[in-house]
Amino acid sequence: MKKLIIVFLVILSSIQINAKIKLPALFTDNMMLQQKSNAPIWGWAEKNANVTIKTSWNSKIYKAKADNSGKWKTELQTPSFGGPYTIEVSEGAEKVSIKNVLIGEVWLCSGQSNMEMPLKGFQGQPVKNGNEIIVRSSNKNIRLITIPRATVLEPLKDFEGKWEVASPKSTSNFSATAWYFGSLLQEVLDVPVGLIHVSYGGSSMEAWMNQEMLKDFASAKIPTTKEELAKDPNRIPTTLFNGMLSPVIGYGIKGCIWYQGESNYERASEYTALMKKMVSSWRTLWKQGDFPFYYAQIAPFNYASFHPKDYLEKYNSAYIREAQLKASKEIPNSGMAVLMDVGEENNIHPMDKEKGGNRLAFQALAKTYGIEGFEFESPKYKSMEIKDGSVTVSFDDVTNGITSYDKEVTGFEIAGEDKVFYPAKTVVRRKSVVLTSDKVAKPVAIRYLWKDFAKAELFSAGGLPVSSFRTDEW
Repeated sequence: MKKLIIVFLVILSSIQINAKIKLPALFTDNMMLQQKSNAPIWGWAEKNANVTIKTSWNSKIYKAKADNSGKWKTELQTPSFGGPYTIEVSEGAEKVSIKNVLIGEVWLCSGQSNMEMPLKGFQGQPVKNGNEIIVRSSNKNIRLITIPRATVLEPLKDFEGKWEVASPKSTSNFSATAWYFGSLLQEVLDVPVGLIHVSYGGSSMEAWMNQEMLKDFASAKIPTTKEELAKDPNRIPTTLFNGMLSPVIGYGIKGCIWYQGESNYERASEYTALMKKMVSSWRTLWKQGDFPFYYAQIAPFNYASFHPKDYLEKYNSAYIREAQLKASKEIPNSGMAVLMDVGEENNIHPMDKEKGGNRLAFQALAKTYGIEGFEFESPKYKSMEIKDGSVTVSFDDVTNGITSYDKEVTGFEIAGEDKVFYPAKTVVRRKSVVLTSDKVAKPVAIRYLWKDFAKAELFSAGGLPVSSFRTDEW
C-alpha cells in the first residue's frame, strides 16, 4: 500500500511539473474580482500557446495568446457584485478551474507594522478587543489574501499564498486595520469585499518604490548586491517593491489604504514629495487612473526613546505628521485618517486599531461610494485672526462644530516675534478656539500638540480628532 501511495505522489508531482497552465497565487479558489470593470487575469503556458478563459457569470469565452516566454494576459468583463462563480482556464485538453469566485469591491492594503499588526496582536502586544472580533469574523462575503515578506533585488512575478474566506482561522493572522476597514465597507455597502494585504513591519517608504520612482531623491541608495540586503532589508530602497508589490501590480482594485511613516520620521522634510511620487507612480503602473488612496497619519509616540544620546528637534514626530497632512492636500483623490487619540507613549503599535480602520472606511464610504450624512474628515486648521493680544483660530470641516468634551485644552502654544512659545489659555467655541497668553502681548504664531507624544484634545462633534499643526515654519 505504501508503495502505491509513493507511486501516486510521484505521478501527481510529475503532472504538476509538466502542467501547461500556471496561474499566479492571486488567481485561486475563493478569489475576489472588482465589480463592473475589465478585470485583468494572467498566467503562464507553453510559449505561443492559445489559452481559453470561460466565466460562469455570463458564459463568455475569452482568448489569449502566450508570448515567447509563455506569459499571457487578458481582461474579464465583470458585472455588478455577486457569486459564487467559476472561471475555467484551458489550453488544449488541459483545464484549470477557479472555484467559489466572488465579484465585489477589492482594496489593496499596504504599509508597515501598524498595517501588518494582525487581529490577534503581536507577541505581548494585543489588539484591543481583537479576540472578540476574531470569534465573530466568519463572513463568506469577505475574502483575504496576504503576500508573504520578501526583500529582493529584482521584481518577482509571483508569491506563495492563496485567497481565504473570512473565518476565525484566517482573520486572526490578518491585518487588524485592513479588517476593520473591509468589514465596515462590507456591512455598509452590503457587497462582497476582497482585501489584498501587502505590508512589512519597520519598512521605509523608499522600500515600496522602484528605481525609476526614486531617481530624483539623492538620499535613496539603490542596492545592487545581496550583501547590501544583510541589514534591515525592509528599509532599503526597492526591496519590497520588488519582492511583494510587484507580483500584485495590475490586479483589478477599487483603491488602496496605506499605514506607514514611522520608519521615515527622521526624514520628514522629504516625506511629502516621496509620498506624492509613490502614489502617482503606483497609479501609473496599475493603469486605472487616479484610484482612491486613503492613509493613516501616524499616531503620537515617544520617538525620542530611539535617540537617548543624539536627539534632534527634527525627530519630533509632529514633523512627519505635518508632512502627511500636507500630502493629503496635494495628492488627488486621497484622504487621511487622523489618529491623535490612539497613540501610546511607549508603544509604537497602538492597541486601538478599530479607530484607524473605521476612519479609513469613512473616507472611502464618503468619497468613493458617495454615502452622505456622517462625518468623515477631521477638522483642519483654516486661519487665525489676531486682535488685542488674542488669537481666534478657525477650522475647515466643522459642519457640526468642534468639542473638547468639556475637558480643559492645554495643547496650544503662542509665540511672539521672539519665536519663543508659551502655553496658551484656550476657550473653545462652536467652530473656533480663542487663545491668549499673558506672556505674549503680540502673537505671531501658534502651535497645537507640536510634540512627539501628545493626546488629542480637540475633536469634531462626530469624534474625529484635530491633527497637530503649526502656523510657523521656524
